[in-house]
Amino acid sequence: MIFGVLKDNKIGEYRVVLTPVEAAAIKEDGHTVLVQNDAGFSAGFTNEQYEQEGAEMVDTIEEMYKRCDFLAKVKEIEESEYGLLRENQIVYTCIHPAAHPEQVQAILDSKSVAFTAEDSHRFGSVNCEAAGKQGALMGLNAMLTINGGKGKFVSGLAGAPGMKVLILGGGLVGRSSLQVLQSLGAWCTVMDVNYGVLRDIGRTYNEKVNTQLSTKQNIKKLLPEIDMVINCVKWPKENKDYLIDREMLHLMEKGSVIVDISNDEDGAIESFRETTHEDPMYVENGVVHYCVSNIPGAIANSTSVAYAASVLPHIRSILNHGVKEACIRDGFLRRSLTAYKGYLTHEETSAIQNRPWARPEDVLQLQEEEIDFAPPATRTRSTNFLKI
Repeated sequence: MIFGVLKDNKIGEYRVVLTPVEAAAIKEDGHTVLVQNDAGFSAGFTNEQYEQEGAEMVDTIEEMYKRCDFLAKVKEIEESEYGLLRENQIVYTCIHPAAHPEQVQAILDSKSVAFTAEDSHRFGSVNCEAAGKQGALMGLNAMLTINGGKGKFVSGLAGAPGMKVLILGGGLVGRSSLQVLQSLGAWCTVMDVNYGVLRDIGRTYNEKVNTQLSTKQNIKKLLPEIDMVINCVKWPKENKDYLIDREMLHLMEKGSVIVDISNDEDGAIESFRETTHEDPMYVENGVVHYCVSNIPGAIANSTSVAYAASVLPHIRSILNHGVKEACIRDGFLRRSLTAYKGYLTHEETSAIQNRPWARPEDVLQLQEEEIDFAPPATRTRSTNFLKI
């Protein structure tokens, strides 16, 4: 196959999906590797480094889409790319399809084969770890007096107490934030709906981290004493309520901080609106909000190195075995199949956008195959099935 590494063109995005190391591995497998000019530059990888590993540099995105059988990038397919997608072309990137109906329609219209990378990680995405850790540090920056925050130092100073932090969600993102903040001396409380998660966090930190069941009532009682909230909850898109609504902001002291790492429209934080690295913060009801959607882009080298290593097995499997066999071998890759030659194959997107869908197992005709198991990517279900 001809495989292409696209340059991400989302505002504030500096990562690259594969570094020269992974490009070399694909080249050794016998495939042609094209890399868009300066795709890795902002992450610290030069065009010459890719060329040394046997990749061909390509000047324009139009040529990349025209020549490549299989393309990969980090973030969503931009509107300027919709018309470049081709029938049967394979695309692997973080599509976030349920939240982007226009992007989904463009993919379906093109009859391409698209994988949404965020659903394909068996052990959790390294981007989630990066977002949790760097998001915690961005929150500390937002806490500075010069940025409108309370001006509290994370661990406190002699005679001055440290920060109290509430982390919503005890998954990979939340635990990554906790790891940074607790090690720096913050007083942390983690809320989750899973008692097993809360017990595990308690054991890990020798009960030096407070844990509570995540309910709106518990949050209300705690907010008046909290300096910073970090939202790491993957909020069900069909849930129209909020964990923190606008009225609850009045419970927080002026200069308190909310870091919304989850970054969901109609998510857990009502006052959320997406921001960029260029203009990352805004103040509402006296509370500083940090709501950048691609936090890992701020540490582009580290995240690119880690992410590229994690997604290379999926990319090589598709290249070396084809889409069907790769989906048989790995259930997490199979569940990330978003669209297949005009068929929607992503259940959450079907439910949220009220579109008919087909299971990947059906559209790939895997009924007689012994397939690798993977749990559903979300709790959202849809019975709006297509007839194939």
